Amino acid sequence: MTTNHLLEIKSYGQSIWMDNLSRDIIQSGELKDLVENKGICGITSNPTIFEKAIANNAMYDRDIEAGVRAGLPTYKIYESLVFKDIRDACDILRPVYEASNGLDGYVSIEVPPTIAHDTEATIAEARRYFQEIGRENVMIKIPGTESGLPAVEQVISEGINVNITLLFSVQSYINTAWAYIRGLEKRAAEGKDISKIASVASFFLSRIDSNIDGKIDAKLAKGVDDLNVEAKLRKIRGKVAIANAKIAYQEYKKIVQSDRWQVLAAKGAKVQRLLWASTSTKDPQYNDVMYVDELVGPETVNTLPPATIEACADHCDVANRVETDVEEAYNLIESLKDPDVNIDINTVMDELLVEGIDKFVKPFESLMNSLENKVKQLSPV
Repeated sequence: MTTNHLLEIKSYGQSIWMDNLSRDIIQSGELKDLVENKGICGITSNPTIFEKAIANNAMYDRDIEAGVRAGLPTYKIYESLVFKDIRDACDILRPVYEASNGLDGYVSIEVPPTIAHDTEATIAEARRYFQEIGRENVMIKIPGTESGLPAVEQVISEGINVNITLLFSVQSYINTAWAYIRGLEKRAAEGKDISKIASVASFFLSRIDSNIDGKIDAKLAKGVDDLNVEAKLRKIRGKVAIANAKIAYQEYKKIVQSDRWQVLAAKGAKVQRLLWASTSTKDPQYNDVMYVDELVGPETVNTLPPATIEACADHCDVANRVETDVEEAYNLIESLKDPDVNIDINTVMDELLVEGIDKFVKPFESLMNSLENKVKQLSPV
């Protein structure tokens, strides 16, 4: 019998979540099978995933029609579709949530990406989503922007589970971890229970390599006279995202060893786990499971799209590697400052955050347009 490497990963203290959700996989029983037999113990979703799920899918037509008859605006029809899928997925994952004492079994839904820079709107929507979905094991996704983090702190203090998304730089992760801690401290100071709140920090991977590889390829395409310089550039290709993640994990360890965290842990607080996101390999030259193999380790989550789940189940090479080659990781990031390389990692991370929000806004708007057209088609004349 072949080994399912996803189950093997679990023995190292890492949870595998799936970066995908649609009504098809809920109603067909596929999601239930993935949860019960394949080792999937959480779901992440985003506007891109819902656009793919809902646009041009007749499965949603009856509910869209019901929304039209009820006189709902398009945005409310969208929410009725998505909230139903999230609730149903939460119910399928509820046994995992209970068996893991609230560590796993979560389904993430993102607040509208159009409010990524609006703190008060983000707080209001997070509260409303959490209340209307009405499931203990839902996680509200909030982008880790400058405006998003005060919202994270506030809603954590109110007992809402949060998945902080679009984290690229190590500093953005550190800021996120302290926002979570401040939220818990505020709640604890009010004498409220902090043991049932969960949070993950979604740290993105492949997009970093795609950006930096593009810069390296542009330099190589111009022509490099010195073979040493060419070697320096090639050595960095496809290596930055994993190095960056390993450094973030070192920061995670420092934070959970801090006195402030220990006080919260004594009151039953759950650690905010690093979640590796954007884990499908974009460059066909690279191993298709490299963003899984290289980052297995305790108290982490890896969220994988379906194709990567299949690939990993088949041929992941599982070992605890999140703390291997850490010194090399620091050296690699430092080498970006070399005048021969000259890539400013902070600029790259800023670019990626702007792009990341845009990559969620566009499909969200596209889905709203598709729904608007469908509403017109299904509306009585």
